[in-house]
Amino acid sequence: MTRNMDENIKRQLVKKMTHFIKYFPVRIKNVGEDAILNRQLMWDFKDGKEEATERVAQMTADYLKEEFGEKVTDILLVTIPASTQAKNETRYKNFCNRVSELTGIANAYHHIKVAEDRLAVHEHRRSKRISTAAVLEFDGDFFKGKKIVCWDDCVTTGISYSTFANKLEEMGGNVLEGVFLGRTSYRYNK
Repeated sequence: MTRNMDENIKRQLVKKMTHFIKYFPVRIKNVGEDAILNRQLMWDFKDGKEEATERVAQMTADYLKEEFGEKVTDILLVTIPASTQAKNETRYKNFCNRVSELTGIANAYHHIKVAEDRLAVHEHRRSKRISTAAVLEFDGDFFKGKKIVCWDDCVTTGISYSTFANKLEEMGGNVLEGVFLGRTSYRYNK
């Protein structure tokens, strides 16, 4: 991470960040069956497959109930949107509804809209790649005064999560933590 990292990013990165699985990119070849199954779960969730969505919703609900108990109903679940409206709906619409049903947590899915897609350059260890990143529209007043748990499918450095959490706090929300299905890992140790 850079020395000139924004203080707001640093503030978010020290908050609790929880993940359920380790995600090994395909280029990491020598992994065990557990890592292959986790990789498939990630892909199936991203593709909106019903069984994966239910499994991940159950994992998330169990965690939220354990972490917050009865106070979970005072919290807002905010998913970090996917790069396009279609991907966002495929991944998160049913997931958010199901987690809300299982826990009573408030659902913010309909208060953030992917307005348009745009190209973005992502820096990786050895190269740059171009992909799409969403231009978002927020129902800003909705987030004011809310306790928020941010959720995303995968975290690598935490910068995207931190940037998104800062945006929510600029609108008056209070981001408590980030929760992720997976955390990108590069070294496999069984």
